[in-house]
Amino acid sequence: MEEQSDGTLLDAWSGGDAEAFTVLVRRHEGPVLRYAQALLGNWRGGEDVVQEVFLRLSQKPPTLPEHAVGDAEAERSLLSGWLHQVTRNLCMDTKRSEHRRRHREEAVASLETDGGGIDTVEARDTRAAVERGLSKLPSEQREVLALRLFGEKSYKEIAGITGKKIGTIGWLVSVGLKSLAGDLAPLLQAPGPVDAAARAPGQSPGQRTGIQSLPGGLS
Repeated sequence: MEEQSDGTLLDAWSGGDAEAFTVLVRRHEGPVLRYAQALLGNWRGGEDVVQEVFLRLSQKPPTLPEHAVGDAEAERSLLSGWLHQVTRNLCMDTKRSEHRRRHREEAVASLETDGGGIDTVEARDTRAAVERGLSKLPSEQREVLALRLFGEKSYKEIAGITGKKIGTIGWLVSVGLKSLAGDLAPLLQAPGPVDAAARAPGQSPGQRTGIQSLPGGLS
């Protein structure tokens, strides 16, 4: 029995012939899988990509140009090229996603092990309380406090990021911390990053900008 061309199989699949699609998968799966594995460097990731490639083929198969229709070799070459291009795009997306995931995990691990930053105040409960409190603040206070507490930025660095004057930043930090104090008071047993956040550069621990007395042990 003469082997059907890729163009014939694509037409049959478009007409509802599921067996035609199965033949296409068997014909092209091996080379595409090896290509995906070479790009990603792992077996499982390659398999996931190839499944997505053939899902896309099933949903929206390419239209072969007229000059190739009827030429089995040309049809096969064009479909193979299409499959490899889709594979490459998906592999690049996968690698970017994996890079972002690793970056997030490393950032979280760094926060959890770092001696500075908001996690020194005891960690998750306090962080959650701060995040809840921040969400209630005006946008300017929320921005500078997020940079100070979570980003561990200096007043000078915050000024460079926001374009605000250092004095204005100190005031926004001070006012914002007063608003947060009620949420943090039950969780804080000793001065930590919130205490340090309110301190302008060059001040001693007992000299906090614009904060004379904060409730809940933050004074």
